[in-house]
Amino acid sequence: MDVDLVWRHIDEQRESLADLVASFTPEQWTTPSLCDGWQVGDVAAHLTLAQVGPLWAAVEMLRARGSFNRMIRDTALRAAGQEPAVYADRLRAMVGSRRKAPGVSRLEPLTDALVHGQDMAVPLGIDRPVPADAAATCAQRCYDMGFPFGARRRLRGLRLVATDTDWSVGEGRVVEGPVRALLLLVAGRTTAALPALTGPGAPAIQR
Repeated sequence: MDVDLVWRHIDEQRESLADLVASFTPEQWTTPSLCDGWQVGDVAAHLTLAQVGPLWAAVEMLRARGSFNRMIRDTALRAAGQEPAVYADRLRAMVGSRRKAPGVSRLEPLTDALVHGQDMAVPLGIDRPVPADAAATCAQRCYDMGFPFGARRRLRGLRLVATDTDWSVGEGRVVEGPVRALLLLVAGRTTAALPALTGPGAPAIQR
């Protein structure tokens, strides 16, 4: 995907996420998200950390004793605890900037925006559409990455086929569904993705 188009999608998602976050009630804010151990408010806090610098990242990695997953979890939980409007304002302030965290490509902030938007919306019963071209690009990125998703290993023997855009990946029994659901699947949100998936390979997917 063209560089400018990626950043345009990121900006649009951040604007939309800011509106979503600003709308949350206190009950919604504390609802468990699709991220294990995170409430909806924790996910919102994590999204505002997408532009941290290398020194901050290095210090936090040391605090997490070298564990990337622990660093992501701990920084989100430490950043959480304020009112939704605070995080909505922070997301809007990021719009237009191409700054990103060290060591990631421009596709990671786009993937974060798309997937974490679903992490908040799905448990709340909110339908949050995603742009199909962006979702397909990010699904491919997640599938190609070994860490942290392990999608090739988890989905070995399956061919994923989007029913709403021209995207497919893998070999074997077919699993079909909207690209939004396939993105959640390759990103490890299997339980949330399964209801929208069909095909002979769908029963083989492990929750």
